[in-house]
Amino acid sequence: MLDPDTFLTTLYVMADDFCQSELPPEAGPGRHPSLSRSEVVTLALFGQWQIFASEQAFYRWAKRHLRPAFPRLPAASQFNRLLRRDYPAIVAFFHHLVRRLDAQRCPFEALDSTAAPTRAAKRRGRGWLAGLADLGWSNRLGWYEGFHLLVAVNPQGILTGFAFGPASAADQPLAEQFFLLRCEPHPAFPTVGAPAQGPYATDKGFEGEANHQRWRQEYGAQVLCPPRRNSSRPWPKWLRRWLSGLRQLVETAHAKLHHTFRLEQERPHCLAGFQARLAAKMALYNFCVWLNQQLGRPPLAFADLLAW
Repeated sequence: MLDPDTFLTTLYVMADDFCQSELPPEAGPGRHPSLSRSEVVTLALFGQWQIFASEQAFYRWAKRHLRPAFPRLPAASQFNRLLRRDYPAIVAFFHHLVRRLDAQRCPFEALDSTAAPTRAAKRRGRGWLAGLADLGWSNRLGWYEGFHLLVAVNPQGILTGFAFGPASAADQPLAEQFFLLRCEPHPAFPTVGAPAQGPYATDKGFEGEANHQRWRQEYGAQVLCPPRRNSSRPWPKWLRRWLSGLRQLVETAHAKLHHTFRLEQERPHCLAGFQARLAAKMALYNFCVWLNQQLGRPPLAFADLLAW
């Protein structure tokens, strides 16, 4: 196990090396912000641990414990503005970790969705994200209000890309946009990542032979999806067992995001804040995988990585 100071130092060194070598210079006219881009990326990722029950809880802890390392730590409201400003840097750091882990050099990727609640479904009123988040159904939560998160995972459990839409969105249209953006990148949607080098393994939420054929022809995305029970071409038992084992890996990745990195407790007031914190969770997840590899630990052993 590592102490928080060692973890934070390791994270900062990697983030600073990345920002200095791969991002445009920060220097420009006017007054410089209180925190550098490297410092914002570091604090954004570190603040996603479940031990901090909320953003406010993390910032109270940071002001008590991190002043020596970050002497120009600003007020929480200013940090939140810097976090939203540096969202592109956080996303770029996520992709840097994907490349550093060589995550997409694999025979296939798993594609699956999960619920990202942003508000209690039974609350009255329109809420902070009216017109963006809405009501959807999750087998895990039942009815919820929030977003429908789509995540691509490699066979080692490393995240390779992600996207989200309203909670009411179905898996198939989300997957269609995901494949399109991986094939034809757009700067407004930078989180999806590069196309997989092999097929995508999915569950029955992505079924539809017409969809699979179109995705293969238009986006080069081959989808492995189990057939319906009454299909004329049923899968053999070994293939179903393989997919079942893969599903367990994907569920583990989802559980890490929801519980270890506090995704289930997100209650954002604006879309930009949600996007920045979601990207920070994804980047922190992959950083922890990388750090576990350096320490000779199981890649997804996050629970005892830090000795708080």
